[in-house]
Amino acid sequence: MSTTTDSPAGAAVDGPLTVSITRRVAPEDEMLMQAWVHAGTSMAERFEGFLGAGWVRSGTEDWHMLYRFDSRAHLDTWERSPERLRWLRSAADLVEHRRTEYRTGIEGWFDEPASSSVHEAGADGPTGPPPRWKQASVIWIAFFPTSLALSYLLSPFSGDWPVVLRVLVTTLLATPWMTYVLLPFVTRLFGRWLTAD
Repeated sequence: MSTTTDSPAGAAVDGPLTVSITRRVAPEDEMLMQAWVHAGTSMAERFEGFLGAGWVRSGTEDWHMLYRFDSRAHLDTWERSPERLRWLRSAADLVEHRRTEYRTGIEGWFDEPASSSVHEAGADGPTGPPPRWKQASVIWIAFFPTSLALSYLLSPFSGDWPVVLRVLVTTLLATPWMTYVLLPFVTRLFGRWLTAD
């Protein structure tokens, strides 16, 4: 059994987190798996900060389970709870854990690719990603000031540079700033609007 965990536990994450867990289940156990997933979601939605959960199937054996909490602290409370540990133990003979991935900021909105069916169950609010126009708006809100600031800051040095070199330097500076600092901040700032109906 191979397990990969990519957790931000050591990072200062104070916004919504999406957890994506891949589990392998024998095709003949599909009904048992559905019942087990629904039982886990029913428990999770009673915990503070729960934003929603769902699952996506790819192929006949792989199940990509998704759940989202509004903060690292609330996620930790759920993940370390006796209820969740008992629930996980109840499927020891049913599922094979393959991978766990934690996602923050805008990248947490995107489900696993190549799904044949999607089932969602939510708590207080929608469980799917925000509409694309809202995602695009938040990206623009972060992208515009970043591009403007870099244009002003680099113009004394890059006036004679070829266009390709100017764009290359600008994107090399903007991408990590947007990914690790500005987009997570902006998505937290507009969190209620993004998840509103």
